[in-house]
Amino acid sequence: MTITTVPSATITGPTAHLVYVEVSCQPGLPSETIVGLPDTVVKESRSRIRSAIRHCQFQFPARAIIINLAPAELKKEGPFFDLPIAVGILQATGQIPTITDTLFVGELGLAGDIRPVRGIISMCAMAARHGFKQIVVPAENASEAALMKGITVIPMSTISQVKEWATGQWTPPPPDPLPSPPPNTHLLIEDVKGQWLAKRAIEIAAAGSHNLLFIGPPGSGKTMLLHRLPSILPDLTWEEAIASLELHALIPGNHGKHLQFARPFRTPHHTISYAGMVGGGTNPLPGEISLSHNGILFLDELPEYPRTILELLRQPLEDRRITISRATATVTYPANFSLVAAMNPCPCGYYGDPVRPCTCHPGQIAKYAKRISGPLLDRIDLIIEIPRPDARDWQRATSDRPEYHTDNIRTRVRAARERQNLRGAPNASLSPGALQKHPITDGAHTLINSYLARGILTGRSHDKVLRVAQTIADLAHSDIVSEAHISEALQLRCAIPGEQS
Repeated sequence: MTITTVPSATITGPTAHLVYVEVSCQPGLPSETIVGLPDTVVKESRSRIRSAIRHCQFQFPARAIIINLAPAELKKEGPFFDLPIAVGILQATGQIPTITDTLFVGELGLAGDIRPVRGIISMCAMAARHGFKQIVVPAENASEAALMKGITVIPMSTISQVKEWATGQWTPPPPDPLPSPPPNTHLLIEDVKGQWLAKRAIEIAAAGSHNLLFIGPPGSGKTMLLHRLPSILPDLTWEEAIASLELHALIPGNHGKHLQFARPFRTPHHTISYAGMVGGGTNPLPGEISLSHNGILFLDELPEYPRTILELLRQPLEDRRITISRATATVTYPANFSLVAAMNPCPCGYYGDPVRPCTCHPGQIAKYAKRISGPLLDRIDLIIEIPRPDARDWQRATSDRPEYHTDNIRTRVRAARERQNLRGAPNASLSPGALQKHPITDGAHTLINSYLARGILTGRSHDKVLRVAQTIADLAHSDIVSEAHISEALQLRCAIPGEQS
C-alpha cells in the first residue's frame, strides 16, 4: 500500500488555505473515495481525473483509491484539486517521480488539459508564506501568478507536461506579463464644453480620492465628466495593484487577459441586487463594493437605486471594508473605494432650470431628495450643482482654458497624490488625528468653526471639508491650509434641491 501527499490550496472568501491531498492506493475492489468535507464539484472530480489520466496515456490503477483532503474540518469547494489528485495517483503508482516543495492547483478536462481556476494570486501568496519554492498552475493563470514574488511559477497545459517536467525532459516557458490597459485616448475632459466648476471638482476628487456627487438636469454633462474621471487618476502602486488584482481574480472567469493593471472603475446598474453590490454566495464572492477597491464606484441616477442598496454603502465608506456573514463562514473584503454619483434635481429633471420649467410639485421634489439619506450625504465630500451648459460654451474651441485639458489635470493630480503618499495616505483616508496635525491658518480655522457652530456642518462633514481643503492646498503646492482653501472646499458642498422641503 502506497500513500503520497501533494500540497494544494482552496479559497474561503479572500483567503487561500493550504490543503494536503493524501492519496492511498491499496488492493481491493476498484473505487475512488474522497473524504475531508468535499463539495459536489470535488466529488465529481473522480470522473474527470479518470478520463484525463487515460487520455494522456497513463494507467488508471484498478485498486481501491482513498483520497483525503486535510485538514478535514475545512470545507473544500471548487475544482482546485483535480490536478493534485491526479498527480497523487500517478505518484502513488510510480508513473511519475515524487516532486517536493511544490504546490499544485488546477482543473482537469476530460482529455487531460489543465484549465484555469480562480483565486490564483491569493494561492501564490499563501504558498510563498508557507515556504514552498514553486507552484504548478494552469498555463492561463501563469501571468497573474507570476506577479507574486518569492515563488517560482510553473505553467502547465496538460498532465503529460507534468511528467515531462518532473523527469527533466521539458522546461516550461516563462509566463507572459499581464497586459497593460490601452491608453485612454477617446475620453478626454476637454470634450465636455464648459462646466469649469465640475472639472475643478473631479480634479480635486481624483487628487484626494474624495467622494463626489453631481446634481444637474439631463444633458448637463454629469455622466460624461464622471466617465472621464479614470483618465486623470494616478497610477496604481504595486501594493494597490496586487490587492485589486487579487480580488478580481476571485471571480470565476477572471484570469490572464481578463486582468489588467488599471484602477477599477465599476458602474453597476440601479437594478443590481443586494448580493451583487455587497457580495454573496455560500462561499461569499466579492461584490461591486470590493471590486471597486483602490478605484471608483460610479452610481449613475443615484436616487433610482433601492434604499437598501444605498444605505449599505454607509459602513464601507467609513470603515473601508465589508464583512459578509453566512452560516458556514464569515469573510471580510477590503472596500477602499471612492464613490462618485450623478443625479437629477427632481423626477422630471428640470428643477431650477432657467430654460425648461419643472413639472414636479414640491412634494415630489422633497420625496425624490429623501431617497438619499442624510447620513449617506454626510459621507460625500463634494456635492456639486451642474447647470445647463451656456450657449457661449458651445461656441468656444476645445483649446480654451488649457489648464482643464486631460493631460494637464492628470499632471497636477499625480503631483498632489505624490505629496499625500509621502504623508502615508490619500487625504480622503486621513484619520482625524492625522488631519489635526496638518498646519492651518487662524483665519481658516475660524471660518470652518463658524460653519460648525451654526449647524451647517456636522462633526463628520467638518472633517470632510478639512480633507478637501488639504487636497486643494496640495494641488496648489501649499504646505499650509489657508482661508481660501477652506472657502473653496465649503463652496463645493451645495444642498440637494428639496431636502429642506
